[in-house]
Amino acid sequence: MKNSKSKKRVALVLDNTDWAYRCNMDVLAGCQQFAAEAGWDCVINPFADRALASRQSGRSFDGVIGHASPALAKAAGRAGVPVVNVTVNASEDSPVLKLPAVLPDCEAAGALAAEHLLARGFRHFGFLGFARNTFSRRQRKGYHAVLKREGFSCNDHQFGMNRHIANAEGWESFTSKLEEWVDTWTLPIGLYVTEDLPCRYLIDVCQSKGLQVPQDVAIVGSHDDVVICTSSSPTLSSIDHGYLEIGYRAAALLQQLMSGKNPPVDPVLVAPVELIPRQSTDAFGVEDQIVRKALRYIAESSHQMIRVNDVARAVATTRRTLERRFKDTLNRTIADEIGRFRIERAKRYLVESEAALKVVALDAGFTDANHFYKTFVRVEGVSSTQFRQRHRRGHAPG
Repeated sequence: MKNSKSKKRVALVLDNTDWAYRCNMDVLAGCQQFAAEAGWDCVINPFADRALASRQSGRSFDGVIGHASPALAKAAGRAGVPVVNVTVNASEDSPVLKLPAVLPDCEAAGALAAEHLLARGFRHFGFLGFARNTFSRRQRKGYHAVLKREGFSCNDHQFGMNRHIANAEGWESFTSKLEEWVDTWTLPIGLYVTEDLPCRYLIDVCQSKGLQVPQDVAIVGSHDDVVICTSSSPTLSSIDHGYLEIGYRAAALLQQLMSGKNPPVDPVLVAPVELIPRQSTDAFGVEDQIVRKALRYIAESSHQMIRVNDVARAVATTRRTLERRFKDTLNRTIADEIGRFRIERAKRYLVESEAALKVVALDAGFTDANHFYKTFVRVEGVSSTQFRQRHRRGHAPG
C-alpha cells in the first residue's frame, strides 16, 4: 500500500439524480478497481466543481472522473486539475467537449440492436429515443445505418428526457403520444429503445392496446439494468454498454494525465459488451409460419451439427420448398441462417468465457476451429481473438 502522503486524491462525479443506476454503478466499480490497484484515495463528490473553485480548498483533488459539466470543466481548467469525462451528452459549444473522455460506442450499440432484430426476421422497425440528446442520437445513427444498409426504413418517436415525469399533465401527454405512435406501426415490428426504463412504459402501452410482446412487438433496451430488465414479464432484452470497462479505462487515462502525459486527441470509445437476449425479443417477425418454425428450430439447434435437410425435416417440408420460402421471406438461404445463429452463439461464448477458440467453435456448432475462424472473419470483419479482446468484460489491459 502506498504511503498516505503520496496518495492521489480523486473525485468521482456522478449524476446526483440517478447515480444508482447500473451504468453509473459500473463506472464507479471500474474506477474503484483501478484506484485500488493504483493506491488512490477516491471520494464521490457530485459537486467537485465547487470544491475546485473554492480558494480555501485549493487543489482539493489531484484528478476528477465522471459526468463532466461546463462548470466542472471551467473550474478544473483554472485549478490545473485533469478531468476525464464519461458522459456523452454535451452541447456543441460546451467546454466539456474539449475534455479527455472515455465513452460508450453508442453507434455500435445501435448497430448491435438492428442486427439482433434483423436476425429475428423482422422487416418493420422503430426507434424510441430522447429528443436533443447526444447519447440517443448516436444510438439512432448506428441503428439506422444497419437498417438502411439492409434496405429498411425506421419509424422514430422522440420525447423529452424528464418532461414525462415532471407532473401528471406531462405523463398523460407522454403516454398519449406513445399511443399515437403505436397506431402508426406495421406489425410485427422490432424496436430499439434508448434506455431500459422507457421500454417498460412502452410495453404497458402495447399491452393496453392488445399487442403482444414479443409476438407483435419485439423490444431491445439499453444499459442492461438487471432490476428493470428482469423484474416483470416479459423480461427485457438489453445491451450491456461496458460501463465497468469505461470506468476502469477512464481511471487509467486519468493516471496518465496526472503523470504529465498528453491527452488523446479523440475520445476513447468502448464497444458494447453484448446484447443480452431475454423474452422481449424471443420471437421471429416473419409472416410465413413455416419459415418462422424453421427459424426457431435453427435458433434452438444451431449449436448441434444440423444441416439444411435437418431443418426441412423439422418443419415437415421439402428442402426445395423451404429454400424458396426462405428466399422469398428473408432473401437469405437456410445455410446462411444456420451460420448466422452459430456466429451469434460464438460471440456470446467469446465474451462470457475464457474457453479456447477450438472449444468455442465446437460449442457453437462449427465442424472445426479453422472453419470457425474463416467464417467469423468473413462475417464480423475481425478475428475471433480480436473480437474477444475488444468486447471482453472487465477492463482493458494497460
